[in-house]
Amino acid sequence: QLQLVESGGGLVQPGGSLRLSCTASGVSLEHYVIGWFRQAPGKEREGVSCISSNGRNTNYAESVNGRFTISKDNANNTVYLQMNSLKPEDTAVYYCAGDQVIACGRYFLRSLDLDYWGQGTQVTVSS
Repeated sequence: QLQLVESGGGLVQPGGSLRLSCTASGVSLEHYVIGWFRQAPGKEREGVSCISSNGRNTNYAESVNGRFTISKDNANNTVYLQMNSLKPEDTAVYYCAGDQVIACGRYFLRSLDLDYWGQGTQVTVSS
């Protein structure tokens, strides 16, 4: 069974950068679409980005397009989210999630019933 663990969150100033990692255990990530989601206090969880099982296709929410980059390292069984030009509104708990059925795209980023979820990592953007 796929198990996901996020890391790399923290406190950063506006305009700064962070790289989040989503490391899998149990099975190989090469068979899964992986996505990043976030949930800010008092708000619904929203999809941020996803990457296909072979790493060739990606999708981003409009709010992060051009600032965030998702990548996949199947050899290390890890998906990364490089976050640049961070804004206070990026503050949230970030979760990674995986699924074998739903393709990476807008539908994946709207899905909250994906099969596998991590526990989340806090990202705080503040001066």
